[in-house]
Amino acid sequence: MPKVSFYYFQLKSLGESQRMLLAYGGQEFEDIRIEFEKFSEFKPETPFGQLPMLVIDGKKYAQSSAIARYLGRKYGLAGKDIEEDFEIDQVVDFFTDFRLSSSAPMYEKDEALRAKKFAELSETKFPFYLQKLNEILTKNNGFLALGRLTWADFVFVGFFDCLKMLLRMPDLEEKYPIFKKPIEAVKNIPKVKAFIDSAPKPEV
Repeated sequence: MPKVSFYYFQLKSLGESQRMLLAYGGQEFEDIRIEFEKFSEFKPETPFGQLPMLVIDGKKYAQSSAIARYLGRKYGLAGKDIEEDFEIDQVVDFFTDFRLSSSAPMYEKDEALRAKKFAELSETKFPFYLQKLNEILTKNNGFLALGRLTWADFVFVGFFDCLKMLLRMPDLEEKYPIFKKPIEAVKNIPKVKAFIDSAPKPEV
């Protein structure tokens, strides 16, 4: 078995899906959680100056979606052909659009402008993304694509707590009960559950 290390912060956010995928695949890995204040020193060690980073037998790989896609293929959570892969990819890209939109207000340094941007997005963008996700999950029997478990579900579940924080909706899964389906499907997988129960408790 290759020597595998996974580097991310003490957060779920963009790194939790890959941690859960590694656990799902039964891959032993070194779960390295970089402190924010030490990242500037570590940054030159990464391929693109950012985390997450997956290291396999000394070779470094980056970009959260690329890592998740690779692990999904490796562990049988991808499509059966390129058309099914296309369906998974489009849903993950859609969710990435939602993630970027939801995080946009955070980058406003001015508090008043941040509040204004959040209010605008809450009215013009967030309802569309949430309704579309609700439709996607309903159509796919509680999964993100293909009516079955794929690596897209791990991406959704890994970022879900962070999404609730960004949207300021702590009861998000109560407002959209179908969101509970992929969360339960992923987190109740024995190997994933064992990882979550034993790992350090990250922030969102």
